[in-house]
Amino acid sequence: MPSAEGTLDWKPLRENPELVAPPVAAAAGHVPGARVAAIDATLADTAAFCEAYDVAQEASANCVVVFGRRGDESVHAAVMVLATDRADVNKVVRRELGMRKMSFADQPTAEELTGMTQGGITPVGLPAHWPILVDEAVAAAGPVVIGGGVRGSKLLVDGAELATLPNARVLKLTVDAQPERAQTRVPG
Repeated sequence: MPSAEGTLDWKPLRENPELVAPPVAAAAGHVPGARVAAIDATLADTAAFCEAYDVAQEASANCVVVFGRRGDESVHAAVMVLATDRADVNKVVRRELGMRKMSFADQPTAEELTGMTQGGITPVGLPAHWPILVDEAVAAAGPVVIGGGVRGSKLLVDGAELATLPNARVLKLTVDAQPERAQTRVPG
Protein backbone atom coordinates (compact mmCIF):
# COMPACT_ATOMS: atom_id res chain seq x y z
CA MET A 1 0.00 0.00 0.00
CA PRO A 2 1.49 3.38 -0.99
CA SER A 3 2.82 5.54 1.86
CA ALA A 4 5.10 8.53 2.37
CA GLU A 5 8.12 6.28 2.95
CA GLY A 6 7.32 3.83 0.17
CA THR A 7 10.02 1.22 -0.42
CA LEU A 8 12.97 3.61 -0.14
CA ASP A 9 15.94 3.33 2.23
CA TRP A 10 15.69 6.66 4.10
CA LYS A 11 18.76 8.02 5.93
CA PRO A 12 19.28 11.20 7.97
CA LEU A 13 20.03 14.12 5.62
CA ARG A 14 22.66 15.60 7.92
CA GLU A 15 24.66 12.34 7.76
CA ASN A 16 24.34 11.94 3.97
CA PRO A 17 24.94 15.35 2.37
CA GLU A 18 26.60 13.76 -0.66
CA LEU A 19 23.19 12.59 -1.88
CA VAL A 20 21.82 16.10 -2.43
CA ALA A 21 22.79 19.29 -4.24
CA PRO A 22 25.35 21.44 -2.35
CA PRO A 23 22.84 24.22 -1.46
CA VAL A 24 20.51 21.59 0.03
CA ALA A 25 23.33 20.06 2.08
CA ALA A 26 24.31 23.52 3.34
CA ALA A 27 20.72 24.20 4.47
CA ALA A 28 20.12 20.83 6.15
CA GLY A 29 19.96 22.55 9.55
CA HIS A 30 16.68 24.22 8.51
CA VAL A 31 15.02 20.79 8.31
CA PRO A 32 16.59 18.79 11.14
CA GLY A 33 14.14 15.90 10.80
CA ALA A 34 14.70 15.47 7.06
CA ARG A 35 15.77 12.15 5.65
CA VAL A 36 17.19 11.44 2.21
CA ALA A 37 17.07 8.48 -0.17
CA ALA A 38 18.88 7.83 -3.42
CA ILE A 39 16.62 7.12 -6.39
CA ASP A 40 17.00 6.28 -10.06
CA ALA A 41 17.36 9.72 -11.67
CA THR A 42 15.25 8.61 -14.64
CA LEU A 43 12.34 8.13 -12.21
CA ALA A 44 12.47 11.58 -10.59
CA ASP A 45 9.21 12.85 -12.11
CA THR A 46 6.35 12.46 -9.64
CA ALA A 47 4.14 9.89 -11.37
CA ALA A 48 7.03 7.58 -12.30
CA PHE A 49 8.66 8.03 -8.88
CA CYS A 50 5.48 7.26 -6.92
CA GLU A 51 4.76 4.17 -9.00
CA ALA A 52 8.32 2.80 -8.87
CA TYR A 53 8.83 3.35 -5.15
CA ASP A 54 5.26 2.80 -3.86
CA VAL A 55 4.97 6.38 -2.58
CA ALA A 56 1.48 7.86 -2.25
CA GLN A 57 0.96 10.84 -4.56
CA GLU A 58 -0.82 12.69 -1.76
CA ALA A 59 2.42 12.34 0.27
CA SER A 60 4.48 13.89 -2.51
CA ALA A 61 4.93 17.66 -2.87
CA ASN A 62 6.24 19.54 -5.88
CA CYS A 63 8.32 22.70 -5.88
CA VAL A 64 8.44 25.01 -8.87
CA VAL A 65 10.32 28.24 -9.41
CA VAL A 66 8.21 31.14 -10.60
CA PHE A 67 9.19 34.54 -11.92
CA GLY A 68 7.14 37.70 -11.50
CA ARG A 69 7.44 41.18 -12.90
CA ARG A 70 5.81 44.50 -12.14
CA GLY A 71 7.37 47.42 -13.97
CA ASP A 72 11.07 47.46 -13.09
CA GLU A 73 10.52 45.18 -10.10
CA SER A 74 10.93 41.40 -10.41
CA VAL A 75 11.03 38.40 -8.11
CA HIS A 76 11.84 34.71 -8.17
CA ALA A 77 10.01 32.50 -5.68
CA ALA A 78 9.29 28.87 -4.90
CA VAL A 79 5.78 27.42 -4.86
CA MET A 80 5.06 24.17 -2.97
CA VAL A 81 1.87 22.16 -3.48
CA LEU A 82 0.94 18.52 -3.08
CA ALA A 83 1.40 16.50 -6.26
CA THR A 84 -2.36 15.91 -6.34
CA ASP A 85 -3.18 19.64 -6.38
CA ARG A 86 -2.95 22.59 -8.75
CA ALA A 87 -1.28 25.87 -7.84
CA ASP A 88 -3.06 29.06 -8.81
CA VAL A 89 0.00 30.91 -10.10
CA ASN A 90 -1.92 33.43 -12.19
CA LYS A 91 -4.08 34.74 -9.35
CA VAL A 92 -3.08 33.68 -5.83
CA VAL A 93 0.70 33.57 -6.28
CA ARG A 94 0.76 36.74 -8.41
CA ARG A 95 -1.31 38.61 -5.81
CA GLU A 96 0.73 37.31 -2.84
CA LEU A 97 3.97 38.45 -4.46
CA GLY A 98 2.51 41.78 -5.64
CA MET A 99 3.43 41.16 -9.27
CA ARG A 100 1.56 42.06 -12.43
CA LYS A 101 2.69 39.03 -14.44
CA MET A 102 3.79 35.57 -13.27
CA SER A 103 5.31 32.67 -15.16
CA PHE A 104 7.40 29.61 -14.53
CA ALA A 105 11.11 30.38 -14.58
CA ASP A 106 12.88 28.84 -17.56
CA GLN A 107 14.99 25.78 -16.82
CA PRO A 108 18.48 27.25 -17.37
CA THR A 109 17.69 30.28 -15.19
CA ALA A 110 16.11 28.17 -12.43
CA GLU A 111 19.11 25.84 -12.36
CA GLU A 112 21.64 28.67 -12.39
CA LEU A 113 19.93 30.63 -9.61
CA THR A 114 19.26 27.66 -7.33
CA GLY A 115 22.34 25.48 -7.89
CA MET A 116 19.88 22.60 -8.32
CA THR A 117 18.72 20.42 -11.18
CA GLN A 118 15.27 20.83 -12.77
CA GLY A 119 13.09 17.95 -11.61
CA GLY A 120 14.82 17.97 -8.22
CA ILE A 121 14.46 21.61 -7.16
CA THR A 122 13.44 21.88 -3.55
CA PRO A 123 12.70 24.77 -1.17
CA VAL A 124 15.52 23.64 1.12
CA GLY A 125 18.62 25.64 0.18
CA LEU A 126 17.07 28.24 -2.09
CA PRO A 127 18.57 31.75 -2.14
CA ALA A 128 17.88 33.37 1.24
CA HIS A 129 15.89 36.31 -0.16
CA TRP A 130 13.43 34.19 -2.15
CA PRO A 131 9.86 33.90 -0.91
CA ILE A 132 8.80 30.28 -0.40
CA LEU A 133 5.04 29.89 -0.74
CA VAL A 134 3.86 26.68 0.93
CA ASP A 135 0.31 25.53 0.37
CA GLU A 136 -1.56 24.96 3.62
CA ALA A 137 -2.20 21.33 2.63
CA VAL A 138 1.56 20.71 2.40
CA ALA A 139 2.16 22.29 5.82
CA ALA A 140 -0.56 20.07 7.33
CA ALA A 141 0.29 16.86 5.45
CA GLY A 142 2.79 15.34 7.85
CA PRO A 143 5.67 13.57 6.08
CA VAL A 144 6.00 14.56 2.41
CA VAL A 145 8.50 13.60 -0.27
CA ILE A 146 10.20 16.51 -2.05
CA GLY A 147 13.20 16.92 -4.34
CA GLY A 148 16.78 16.66 -3.14
CA GLY A 149 18.17 19.33 -5.44
CA VAL A 150 19.26 16.65 -7.90
CA ARG A 151 17.20 14.14 -9.85
CA GLY A 152 18.93 11.24 -8.09
CA SER A 153 17.54 11.80 -4.59
CA LYS A 154 14.42 12.70 -2.64
CA LEU A 155 13.90 14.17 0.81
CA LEU A 156 11.29 13.04 3.32
CA VAL A 157 10.38 15.97 5.56
CA ASP A 158 7.41 16.95 7.66
CA GLY A 159 5.35 19.58 5.86
CA ALA A 160 5.30 21.64 9.06
CA GLU A 161 9.12 21.92 8.85
CA LEU A 162 8.81 23.37 5.34
CA ALA A 163 6.58 26.07 6.79
CA THR A 164 9.48 27.16 9.06
CA LEU A 165 12.02 27.68 6.26
CA PRO A 166 13.40 31.23 5.96
CA ASN A 167 10.94 33.44 4.03
CA ALA A 168 8.27 30.71 4.01
CA ARG A 169 4.64 31.77 3.93
CA VAL A 170 1.78 29.32 4.37
CA LEU A 171 -1.44 30.06 2.48
CA LYS A 172 -4.04 28.42 0.30
CA LEU A 173 -2.32 28.23 -3.07
CA THR A 174 -4.52 25.71 -4.81
CA VAL A 175 -7.56 26.16 -6.96
CA ASP A 176 -10.81 24.30 -6.90
CA ALA A 177 -12.88 23.81 -10.02
CA GLN A 178 -12.10 26.95 -12.03
CA PRO A 179 -11.59 27.60 -15.74
CA GLU A 180 -8.46 25.87 -17.09
CA ARG A 181 -6.76 29.16 -17.97
CA ALA A 182 -6.65 30.06 -14.26
CA GLN A 183 -5.20 26.71 -13.24
CA THR A 184 -1.57 25.78 -13.50
CA ARG A 185 -0.56 22.20 -12.84
CA VAL A 186 2.75 22.07 -11.03
CA PRO A 187 4.95 19.78 -13.12
CA GLY A 188 6.63 17.01 -11.31
